[in-house]
Amino acid sequence: MGEQLITRLLGGLPDGARLSQAPYRRNAARCRRVFDRVIQTGEPLLVEFATIQGNRRAILSYELLALPLCEHGDAPEAVAVGVSWKSAVRAVPTYNARQKTPRVPRLFAFARDASFAQAVARSLRLELAPVEEREFEDGEHKARPLIDVAGQDAFIIASLHGDERQSVNDRLCRLLFFIGTLRTNGAARIVAVIPYLCYQRKDRQTKPYDPLTSRYVAQILEAVGVDQVITMEAHNIAALQNGFRCQLIHLESHDAFAHHLVPRLRGSDVTVVAPDMGAAKRAEAFRTALESQLGRPVEKAFMEKQRSMGVVTGDLFAGNVAGRRVVVFDDMISSGTTMMRAAEACRWRGAIDAHLVATHGLFNAGAADTLSDPFICAVCVANTAASEKQISRLEIVDVSAAFARAIHTCAPLKF
Repeated sequence: MGEQLITRLLGGLPDGARLSQAPYRRNAARCRRVFDRVIQTGEPLLVEFATIQGNRRAILSYELLALPLCEHGDAPEAVAVGVSWKSAVRAVPTYNARQKTPRVPRLFAFARDASFAQAVARSLRLELAPVEEREFEDGEHKARPLIDVAGQDAFIIASLHGDERQSVNDRLCRLLFFIGTLRTNGAARIVAVIPYLCYQRKDRQTKPYDPLTSRYVAQILEAVGVDQVITMEAHNIAALQNGFRCQLIHLESHDAFAHHLVPRLRGSDVTVVAPDMGAAKRAEAFRTALESQLGRPVEKAFMEKQRSMGVVTGDLFAGNVAGRRVVVFDDMISSGTTMMRAAEACRWRGAIDAHLVATHGLFNAGAADTLSDPFICAVCVANTAASEKQISRLEIVDVSAAFARAIHTCAPLKF
């Protein structure tokens, strides 16, 4: 029986062989540590350990009692060993090296973005993952995921526009901290889904020592650990792409707005107007989409604009709007003065009415009064920046499906 136990514990070991020659090296090392301890202390030692042996890959439990042996009462010179074992406790699960834990996309959103995020989740047939948000009396805040993200792809939906309760800076800071939290907790990949990306107006230096805030936002997002960014209708797409080193997915809204406006513009002569030269390419893309969906030509026009210290100047207008319905198209409506200035120029030149269309409806203080002119038959914005402002004839166009398609494209699994 003793030989069988030694064979189970150490493998086939001939008489007089050293422990270093044992086939089961792990168990031999364990025995060596036990024996050395007994020799050093002169005290008996009882240990228990488990090991995997044999082709059955079963766990066997051993009890080993080591007693010091000494001659003439001196320090121990040898060790007497007693061994007992128990039959297999449980089978060890076997794993296929090719099998991996599936990476399930985790879709997160803050409470202020819940409506838009729910629309995206419905398109993806996913549930929003739970998030805990806490506000502290001194203005600080905390947000954390309430499910495990280790090894998973995490998508955080957060639009970075300000309102009466949370400023742009508050929202940006919350997003940065949450991305850092996802990285700290082992997310395999972090994608920031930002319908409206803030601080994009300053993408180039127009005066000495001007900041490049568009680039700085990209840099701090990357610094906290973002791997990919999805956004829509940036103020200057070229500057934004140059600012990011990680992958950027830039979505456009012109198809959605064209689809929304086609029913009411059918049968009318239409001109698409860019309110300034910076909006010319964006307005042209919308004009092309509208022309395609209407199935007939749509004319274009543009307005010159120069802004310095908050003062807007420039009177140059090019294009035909007399007796036509106009659509003024831009990336955002903030105060509304740029859009209304273009609409007024169209009215003076004989336009019938005007639709003001912009992807992001920020609607700063005074925008409601500025946009209340009866010449404006509709103000159309996407649902990228939820606003509580009461704007006359406001129409919201849902673009959540575009974000859902982008998420579906960059997620590693079909879902």
